[in-house]
Amino acid sequence: MSERLDDATLSALVERAGAADGEALAALYRHFCRRVLGLCRYLLGSETEAEDAASEVFARLPRAMNSYDSSLPFPRWLMSVTSHYCVDLLRKRKVEKRLFGPAEADAPEPAAVSPSPLQELLTAESRDEVRTAVAALPERYRLPLTLRYYNEMSYDEIASTLELTRPHVATLIFRAKQELRRALSRPRPSPKALAALSKSAASGETS
Repeated sequence: MSERLDDATLSALVERAGAADGEALAALYRHFCRRVLGLCRYLLGSETEAEDAASEVFARLPRAMNSYDSSLPFPRWLMSVTSHYCVDLLRKRKVEKRLFGPAEADAPEPAAVSPSPLQELLTAESRDEVRTAVAALPERYRLPLTLRYYNEMSYDEIASTLELTRPHVATLIFRAKQELRRALSRPRPSPKALAALSKSAASGETS
């Protein structure tokens, strides 16, 4: 499989997958499994749970294809299916009250302009640092931020998925970006400093 499918090839695969063609379903899995796994990892915050969830999404795909609307880009539809499944998992664990408390009365009004893409927000940071910072966010912030920038959902779509109001979604994303900027602006020790610290710790253990 090439890294990128052209529209005609993808359309043909999706059509065959809708008819329960095993080879087409396998091809879709090979092409989209890493992206689905990445979204599951961000939403669930656990590598093991993400792997289980991604496997389940693809196991359910043959049946889910019956509801696919061909007017939607397939990748966007698949990410939406994945998002809903992960959010359902979180709800079944009865953690939604912990994740989504009531909107705070003093929450700042979000800017009227559309938010910039996450990559623009974090242009000076490496991918690994961004992933680590996003993973460390409280879940009430990580979920809407991930749905917005990883899955490219609108605020209304996120509100519907998480059963929140649109203003609450906007507030959570606003606060998530603040937390992310704060985390990424903290000074990080240089490799030399880390090596010296490690050496010092080792010396202390042997003394």
